[in-house]
Amino acid sequence: MSGLEVKTAADASLCLCHGCGLLCRIGEGAQACPRCHAALHSRKPHSLQRSWALLLAAMVAYLPANLLPIMETSTIMGMQNDTIMSGVVYLWKSGSWPLALVVFTASVLVPLLKILALLLLLVTVQLGSGWAPRQRTRLYRIVEVIGPWSMLDIYVVALMVALVQWQSLASIKAGPGAIAFGTVVVLTMVAAMSFDPRLIWDPVKEDDEQ
Repeated sequence: MSGLEVKTAADASLCLCHGCGLLCRIGEGAQACPRCHAALHSRKPHSLQRSWALLLAAMVAYLPANLLPIMETSTIMGMQNDTIMSGVVYLWKSGSWPLALVVFTASVLVPLLKILALLLLLVTVQLGSGWAPRQRTRLYRIVEVIGPWSMLDIYVVALMVALVQWQSLASIKAGPGAIAFGTVVVLTMVAAMSFDPRLIWDPVKEDDEQ
């Protein structure tokens, strides 16, 4: 009976359609989903290559996102440029340390941790490592969940621009840092979406067969 035991869906030539989620049987050659007619793949095509490209681009954009001004303010007193860290420092010195911690965590720490987490996942899968697959899968799910929360700074800047322009108190516009920061968030989110977590378990399956 052990020789007839089916361990995974791939062993039974089954896969989920990436378009509609229908469980389909995949055979030799190219096949399409009977419901939405999307091409069937047992794993996301070119998952590692796409994730690597997006992650490397996010790493390049991370530095200007933190060094360039995220907000430019013009008043009758002059013009002021604020980066993410200068905003955190201002909030801390003004006594709003809880808000400073929230901004620092969401805008600096979380994007950095997302990049490091994705880097860990990609390196271990690229090397065919079977190390801690359950923990790495949980890490991937966490990266997926916290992705949109990294946009906190962009939401704040957009809200301030709308309020200030409406009251005609000053002129505020998003700086180049905001564009770079939004780019980092979007690239890391798409990199996480492009990554196929089932690749984490493939080396484990191969080790069990040996």
